[in-house]
Amino acid sequence: MIEPLQILEESDSEVSIKWSDDTETHYNAAQLRRACPCAGCKDEWTGEKILKDSDVPDDISFKQTAIVGRYALNFQFSDGHDTGIFSFAFLRSLSDAN
Repeated sequence: MIEPLQILEESDSEVSIKWSDDTETHYNAAQLRRACPCAGCKDEWTGEKILKDSDVPDDISFKQTAIVGRYALNFQFSDGHDTGIFSFAFLRSLSDAN
């Protein structure tokens, strides 16, 4: 299992993760807000995305970042949204998709 070794808040709108396989991924707040996996942003039953990308401003930022257990991150965004739990597996899948 690939795990994060280091999580760095590069700025109020960028975070990077260094993984146990020696790769490093970078995420910006707008990218993560648009990919939010919470029930308000994705249909719980179908997985269909509810949130429209155009509803998220490009200049959105993080107000706070918190580790959830040993498996995820939670971001409080400048638009007030804070209910997404971004598992490390999900974050890694986002980086692998790019």
